[in-house]
Order: sequence, then structure tokens, then C-alpha cells
Amino acid sequence: MAKEVVPEEARRRRRPTRQGTVLSERLIVETALRMVREHGSAGLSARRLGAALGADPSTLYRYFDGMDGLTRAIGEELIGRALAGWAATGQWRADLRSLGLRIHAAYLAHPQAALLTASRVTGRPREIAADEAILGSLRGAGFADVDAVRIYHAYIDQCLAFAALDAGALALTAKVREADEEMWESTYARLPADAYPNIAATAGLLAERMPHSAYPVALDMLLESAERQLESGAERQLEAGGG
Repeated sequence: MAKEVVPEEARRRRRPTRQGTVLSERLIVETALRMVREHGSAGLSARRLGAALGADPSTLYRYFDGMDGLTRAIGEELIGRALAGWAATGQWRADLRSLGLRIHAAYLAHPQAALLTASRVTGRPREIAADEAILGSLRGAGFADVDAVRIYHAYIDQCLAFAALDAGALALTAKVREADEEMWESTYARLPADAYPNIAATAGLLAERMPHSAYPVALDMLLESAERQLESGAERQLEAGGG
């Protein structure tokens, strides 16, 4: 049986930890984020987190439904940071572009946490708010519900997939990451044109572009495709009405 999660209001009445701090869900999540950043997901445990907070490890289970609940709370925190300061303007394509870039950036600010949480569904308020905003932008633009859901699915999975991919590179040591990036010049740029004519022709462009994330380009391609679909549907409706 899962341990009971104590409501936030009740938690505030608990006495301070050995370090003199009063525990809160936010403090625990922020401390967990720091630990994951410094030690990776393997370095996050109830025992280590309790030691960092000056609290008994069992205390954490009053706030979260186990370590999995804490993992989902970390993902929720990253989404919340992306939403902070963002508001829809009614320009659906610009709104979705800005939100996608913000979510991607929020995850890359904590690459180890991104690897831990990008594939998770938190079901928590800020994630729900983001999903509501995305679907609202699409439905408000005039997409039919079936198309809004299809585009939403591609949009959010694309964002989180690139976040995980790019976070994986950032989680490497600087030496390993630089060696990977240098490969485009040390290996690809030196391939013989007679055997690899296409790589040879584009070697300079590859070396310039490949060390950077492709997410902004992929996001624009997705939104452009969605916009063309919306315009095509509107044209068909006009033609049907005129007929």
C-alpha cells in the first residue's frame, strides 16, 4: 500500500529539520534537482536527499508517493519553469513556437533531470496547464478536435524527444562532447569526394550546423505543416460553400 501523502498545509506545521529549515515540497524538489545536476539520476535516493535536507529519509514519503512521485514532481517543476512568464497572445503559431522553445530550454537547463523525466507523464497541475494551453491554441485556431489532438501529440513528443536527445549530449563530459563535435571536421570533412560526394559537398555546412540542436528547425517544420493543413481546410470549406 502506498504511503499517505500529507497535504501541504499540514506539512507546514512540522518542526524544522536538523539544519533549521522547514521542509516543503518545493524545497525538496529544488534540492533533488541540485543533486541530480551534480550526481546524475543514480545519485538521487531518499537516503541521500534526506541527508542533504537534514531530515530522516522517511520524512520524504509524507510529501511524495515514493521516489517515483518525486521524479514526477521534478518533471512538473521543469514544465512550471517553462510556463513562468508565458501567456498566449492568440497568435497560435507564434504562441506554440515560443512555448515549445521555452519547454526545450527549461529541460536543457537541467540535462540530467531531463533525461530522468522527459518520458514521464506527471498528471500534475502545471503539466495539465501546459497541455490545456497547447490544445486551446490549436482548437482556437480552428483545427478540428481530431487534428488538434494529432498535432498536439506530435508537438509535445517532438519537444520532449529533442529535450532528451540534446540533454544526453549536455550530460556528457565536456571532453567527450567536444570530441564528438570535432568529428564533423576531423572525419567527415576529410572523406574522399569520389566515395562520398554528398558528404564532401556539404562538409562545411555539416560541421557548422551539427553541433547545435535541430529542435527550432524541426519545430518550425511541424508548425508550417500544421498551418498549411489549416489553410487547405479553410479553402475547401470556401469552395464547398461557393458550390
